[in-house]
Amino acid sequence: MLKHIWLVAFGSLLWCVTVWPAQSRPIAIVAFGDSATSGYLIKRDDAYPAQLQRVLRAKGYDVVVSNAGVAGDTTQGALKRLDLAIDPDTAICIVEFGVNDLRMGVPRAVMEKRLGTIIETLNRRHIEVLVIRYGGVDLSHVAVRHHALYVPWKVAPGRHRARDGAHYNAEGYRIVVGQMLPAVETLIRRVRP
Repeated sequence: MLKHIWLVAFGSLLWCVTVWPAQSRPIAIVAFGDSATSGYLIKRDDAYPAQLQRVLRAKGYDVVVSNAGVAGDTTQGALKRLDLAIDPDTAICIVEFGVNDLRMGVPRAVMEKRLGTIIETLNRRHIEVLVIRYGGVDLSHVAVRHHALYVPWKVAPGRHRARDGAHYNAEGYRIVVGQMLPAVETLIRRVRP
């Protein structure tokens, strides 16, 4: 009887040491992309990663959303910096690339293959992935092929754009955060059921 009680106590202690700390840490989300992620032409605190973190925390989620956006980045650059940009404790990665590849004349098939490699690398690391469509680059088939969620950002031209007329302003980012929120919450439930 005493041996049984000791085994139960030891098992409970082991569970607390291994499971509880992992669940008590905030969920690490990395926004990995180009200027549309970094918040080009606006304050970093107005870019979507900061806004997404505020919205999720207001809804009661214990999250940290890191902004790993680099203006002008391509899928090739993303592959080179992936290991530095995505910390080992990352649970969710929001991937937004492709526009700069096409603007620079990279063939669409090459860009899509690189994006697939990024997603596969994250999948192997057991990181949930959300692929974002920015501009006219439909990547839904790449996301589906690699078992990632997909959200197209849809913001009308005009008052929700930064001064260059292409990137979003703070209000534009508020709109896209609303568009992507259901998918992000789905991924949060997957990593912390």
